[in-house]
Amino acid sequence: MTTSPKDDQAKNKAEQPAIRIGFFQLFRFASKRDVLMMVVGTLCAVLHGSAQPLMLLVFGMLTDTFIDYDIELNELMDDRKECLNNTIRWRQNLTATTILDIEYEMTNFAYYYVGIGIAVFMLGYFQISLWVTSAARQVQIIRKLYFGRVMRMEIGWFDCNSVGELNTRMSDDINKINDAIADQVSIFIQRFTTFVCGFCMGFIGGWKLTLVILAASPLIGLGAGLMALSVARLTGMELQAYAKAGAVADEVLSAIRTVAAFGGELKEVERYDRNLILAQRWGIRKGLIMGFFTGYMWFIIFLCYALAFWYGSGLVLDLEYTPGTLLQVFFGVLIGAMNLGQASPCLEAFASGRGAATIIFETIDRVPEIDCMSESGYKLDRVKGDIEFHNVTFHYPARPEVKILDQLSVAVKTGETTAFVGPSGAGKSTAVQLIQRFYDPKEGMVTLDGHDIRGLNIQWLRSLIGIVEQEPVLFATTIAENIRYGRPGVSMDDIIAAAKEANAYSFIMDLPRRFETPVGEGGGQMSGGQKQRIAIARALVRNPRLLLLDMATSALDNESEATVQRALDKVRQGRTTISIAHRLSTIRNADVIVGFEHGRAVERGKHEVLMERKGVYFTLVTLQSQGDKTEEDSVSMRLSRAGSYRASLRYYIQTTLIMPAQILGPSTPIPSTPPCIYNHTDIYFKLTLLSHNAFPEVEEEEEEPVEPAPVARILKYNSPEWPYMLFGSFGAAVNGGVNPVYSLLFSQILATFSIQDPDKQEREINGICMFFVVVGLLSFFTQIIQGYSFSKSGELLTRRLRRLGFRAMLGQEIGWFDDHRNSPGALTTRLATDASQVQGATGSQIGMIVNSLTNIGVSLIISFYFSWKLTMVILCFLPFIALSGGFQAKMLTGFAKQDKVAMEAAGRISGEALNNIRTIAGLGKESTFVEMYNAQLDGPYHAAIQKAHVYGACYGFSQCVVFLANSASYRFGGYLVKHEGLHFSMVFRVISAIVTSGTALGRASSYTPEYAKAKISAARFFQLLDKVPKISVYSDKGEKWDNFRGDVEFIDCKFTYPTRPDMQVLNGLNVTVKPGQTLAFVGSSGCGKSTSVQLLERFYDPDQGRVLIDGHESTRVSVPFLRSKIGIVSQEPILFDCSIADNIRYGDNAREISMNDVMAAAKKAQLHSFVMALPEKYETHVGSQGSQLSRGQKQRIAIARAIIRDPKILLLDEATSALDTESEKTVQEALDKAREGRTCIVIAHRLSTIQNSDIIAVMARGFVIEKGPHDQLMALKGAYYKLVTTGAPIS
Repeated sequence: MTTSPKDDQAKNKAEQPAIRIGFFQLFRFASKRDVLMMVVGTLCAVLHGSAQPLMLLVFGMLTDTFIDYDIELNELMDDRKECLNNTIRWRQNLTATTILDIEYEMTNFAYYYVGIGIAVFMLGYFQISLWVTSAARQVQIIRKLYFGRVMRMEIGWFDCNSVGELNTRMSDDINKINDAIADQVSIFIQRFTTFVCGFCMGFIGGWKLTLVILAASPLIGLGAGLMALSVARLTGMELQAYAKAGAVADEVLSAIRTVAAFGGELKEVERYDRNLILAQRWGIRKGLIMGFFTGYMWFIIFLCYALAFWYGSGLVLDLEYTPGTLLQVFFGVLIGAMNLGQASPCLEAFASGRGAATIIFETIDRVPEIDCMSESGYKLDRVKGDIEFHNVTFHYPARPEVKILDQLSVAVKTGETTAFVGPSGAGKSTAVQLIQRFYDPKEGMVTLDGHDIRGLNIQWLRSLIGIVEQEPVLFATTIAENIRYGRPGVSMDDIIAAAKEANAYSFIMDLPRRFETPVGEGGGQMSGGQKQRIAIARALVRNPRLLLLDMATSALDNESEATVQRALDKVRQGRTTISIAHRLSTIRNADVIVGFEHGRAVERGKHEVLMERKGVYFTLVTLQSQGDKTEEDSVSMRLSRAGSYRASLRYYIQTTLIMPAQILGPSTPIPSTPPCIYNHTDIYFKLTLLSHNAFPEVEEEEEEPVEPAPVARILKYNSPEWPYMLFGSFGAAVNGGVNPVYSLLFSQILATFSIQDPDKQEREINGICMFFVVVGLLSFFTQIIQGYSFSKSGELLTRRLRRLGFRAMLGQEIGWFDDHRNSPGALTTRLATDASQVQGATGSQIGMIVNSLTNIGVSLIISFYFSWKLTMVILCFLPFIALSGGFQAKMLTGFAKQDKVAMEAAGRISGEALNNIRTIAGLGKESTFVEMYNAQLDGPYHAAIQKAHVYGACYGFSQCVVFLANSASYRFGGYLVKHEGLHFSMVFRVISAIVTSGTALGRASSYTPEYAKAKISAARFFQLLDKVPKISVYSDKGEKWDNFRGDVEFIDCKFTYPTRPDMQVLNGLNVTVKPGQTLAFVGSSGCGKSTSVQLLERFYDPDQGRVLIDGHESTRVSVPFLRSKIGIVSQEPILFDCSIADNIRYGDNAREISMNDVMAAAKKAQLHSFVMALPEKYETHVGSQGSQLSRGQKQRIAIARAIIRDPKILLLDEATSALDTESEKTVQEALDKAREGRTCIVIAHRLSTIQNSDIIAVMARGFVIEKGPHDQLMALKGAYYKLVTTGAPIS
């Protein structure tokens, strides 16, 4: 891209917009009703946020009840006590206490839980649905305002804002605002409330313990911070290291022909691999450090547990706290801290919403300089149609430094046809756009009948003007509707009349559906000539006073042009007409011809007058008439071979719509006369009309879907790392077991509180706290093992896949690289992303999965062991808990998809409107499109409102399941404790074990998308590895022979490039070169000279015919062997980013080359003296693509590179054409030296360089028209003679 300054501005814009809009300004479009909804939603969120801390109060009381009951049971163990009428008393009847009815108490707690659960469901539902509904209403308003405002902007604004960017803003940026003002707000408020309430509970319930817990939290924060910093730094390092390897890959893939010609594939794979080692090293370090910090954090957390329980139980023993208070305080602080962590992602959504809103709101507030929908300005009663430019100076807003019009003064009289002519960029089209008031001049003015057009009403002014452009834009509707766009409310008779005037009526009536025929997206179903005539009818139906024809026929073939031209001549009568044309034959009969140059009108008059003046017009006419002759010959030739039209149509669409420059790579010939492209596409388009299914075919080609790869095959590539994976899995398994062990220890601590003997109690507690520390230490080491092992195995796999992928790419035939899907950029991206995504199915992912599985396994074993009945009850709730987790994930993704589909219809309208904004402005149809867009928004809006209710209900359900599960399990636990003598600590043990396994399940399910992505990436990779190239570089199969002479013969070769099957490049080429001879190909570009050389190199194989080398057919010869005998020097030699010596050594990759050989080759190539004058001599770096050297120097290095191969056949592809005379002489001498004793094939445009060749073959249209030595051909006085004497191109 060349617009770097603009891009940079855009980047800076993107980096700093968030600051300009406050959070509350996002709600500036909220109505009173929306505000009410948001207030109620906020209230619900606050209440919902306080539910979890409230549950802890219940939990604390519940714990105390259980412990009291246990103490009483212990008392009953005492032989001296008895229980009478529910009262425990000493046998001597000294004291009495009432025994608890544990079942009754638990039933009460269960009701509390259910009550909180139901409240949470209601609050969750309202909190979400109210916020989402109000957001949907506001976003709809924002969309309407934004699109309405964009459609009012002046055309200059569109020049500075790319349409793609505006379309993205319409969809993505407004969605970002939606995210920032919808459910995220309420979830943030809820979590923040939980955080505040949790800490309040901690400080009110027990400030001492809270402070002790908080004292340890900086250590966790420090760990998290350091981890984030170091991971970011290491990722940066890894990316930088990979960027180097990526640069190698990009350089090699861009220069693939050079690599193939010199057989450097394996050398390049090694070079790429060397650069991968660094990236791998950083990746492994990253894994190790992440393992270390994760281990550290777990260690600190377990130490915190130990400290809290040790200190807290001390307070309980001193009777400061009840055990319930201890739990309330501990969990209150824990839950508060967790929720604070979970609230932070919402802040990110707010920030990106503010960033997106900045640009959108600024657009909504911007006042257009030329407001096309404004009512102001006056309308003239009578319009004559005199237009005059008074000293107009103008430059486009997007390019203020380039003056387009410079003091332009020109008058256009009523009823006359005025033609504007001049070279491209002289300001002709700009003048027409000023008449339409797309822009206002910077100085001077444009007048209509003496009135400055800036004072006139815009819509009225544009309604007087009919315009036909070079590339007419039709809208995706029927022919009749397209014509009706010209004037609203026009009758069918008027449409038919306009169609007749435009010479369009007859072809429309031939179509099956006549005027109701849809024209396709952008008029794609119509040929160029048909589109033009529909556009003319659309202009005529307006009955315009002014007709502007902007190169209206330039895109047509001769036949359609004549038809359209007749239509135009018919309609010009009696109207003021301004015609711009490049084909001057079309404007000879204009009343006045105005010649433009550098933004001024330099001459005016009739055709004959201007021809005598010999000015701008004369130059243009003479240049054109010469060009026309050659063109006519080639047209007839081109029409005679319309190949498979589907393939060519597909190719045409790919090239013109996708990436024109990329496909016509450096060596593919480009047809010499652009108009011919139009000629045959016009025929193809007519054919297309007959078969409507040609278009879908084109689109199918984009990205073929792939079956996800089987995991077994991915693991097979990772098999050498099995010891690492074994160790890592061991570490992961231990880590998975840690969580359930925590529930064991936690319930054990509760059990100690019911022990009566203080010394025994203290011993137990100290033991358990020590155990916490041990578990923490264990966790620390196993996390490190897991992190290191899996990062090692994953990074080795990534490197292996990248290397294999790169090797497979270099092994493909050259034709594969011509496909635009395999451009160097696309391939390097594939290497970078696909290979690293495959880690998602192995490496750390295996660790996570093993971790989750052991976690679930150990939890279930623990809980079934201690109480299988209670476990069964809780397990009934597990599906719901898992389901609610899945719901939340699905909610976020599933709804987004539906939204996308709903928005697509509106997106199509906005896309069509923005892409064709000039046509719409010219027709004054902005408001129509705004109405259509607004109508399309209703569907998505109603869907969003419905979604709000579903979303709210799901959210409420997922939040309340946990409360219901608790109520059932504690109630049943109470029953078991009373009737089956289960110890109360077991109830806690089982419940907390299962809950941790539930969260592990949730975590495991969150890895599935990564995993699926990995399988697809792997499949794409394996597709590449499994692809068998048509011309294999790596196989040694094929013929080889010892005394290679270099005898070359082309027999009847026919060839088309695989990406352009309709362009026959070689059409029966016959030519022979004997060993040691020099053959020169001459001919105009596109006649197949370079192609024949590429067939000899076996970059491609001929479609028909044969290429013989020493009598062996080229397709049977071993590719590496054949290429090792050929040296090539091309027009733009490609050098690699390394030293001069290395570049020369590249000539022969089969052996180690000594410095003496390099110097000898350099001397032969007249290069040695220049290199010795450089400070670093042969170690001088040539820069990327040889940018540090001049062209002559690059050429000579390329020659030395070819010489060092000691080739039997030397190919010189215009080796001196890019040089100035002096360098050319030096290089030519070097080449003459290099040619001695070798078979040589030269391609040249400068004929002086090939006069001493043994055979000169003149090519045209893919075959040889005459051949022989120079003198013989001169005597023939044929094509070659004409070339030498006039320098004219041959066609």
